[in-house]
Amino acid sequence: MTGKHWSGFAAMILATVVASAAVAQYQAPQQAGGKPGVVVTEVVVITATVEAIDYAKRTVTLKGPQGNTMTFKVDKIAKNFDQIKQGDRVVFEVSDSVALFVRKGGEPPMAAEMSAVEVAPRGKKPAGVVVNTTEITASVEAIDYKARTVTLKGPEGNVRTIKVDPSVKNFDKVQKGDQIVLRTTEAVAITVQKQ
Repeated sequence: MTGKHWSGFAAMILATVVASAAVAQYQAPQQAGGKPGVVVTEVVVITATVEAIDYAKRTVTLKGPQGNTMTFKVDKIAKNFDQIKQGDRVVFEVSDSVALFVRKGGEPPMAAEMSAVEVAPRGKKPAGVVVNTTEITASVEAIDYKARTVTLKGPEGNVRTIKVDPSVKNFDKVQKGDQIVLRTTEAVAITVQKQ
């Protein structure tokens, strides 16, 4: 894990904490001990049309809703590529979810990543789902309730102090030694619809 991930981690915590006021409908139940937690989910659906396809090179050119085109190389893991035809509609559903919560400490900060891929069985309509989940934890090294700042130590030992938005409830329940957990999940579902 590079330092860039830790910087992104700190920025994501800050953005998520700041966003928590605006996404109250997505707030997770309070963690054990009344510690703060939030979940933010965004889903985007994009439809494109197959403009061209090269079966030998396994490339497909898609035209988006605004007329822009992009060519993609399709991995051999994708079955049923031969069923895709010019004019077919391809629907991408991208779901991004960020969960941020506080839990009691006890383990060192860490970073982990997990991926899963599922494709349509041979002979069925082309489709697939790719899910990627990343979890990063940071230890609370220091906390200033009056200034509403928390100092976090990341998985590589980097230390950052960030300001916590006033909208975050139960900030006073966070203690030195707790862990801030940031879990991001990105899911991409792709289906091909015959014209």
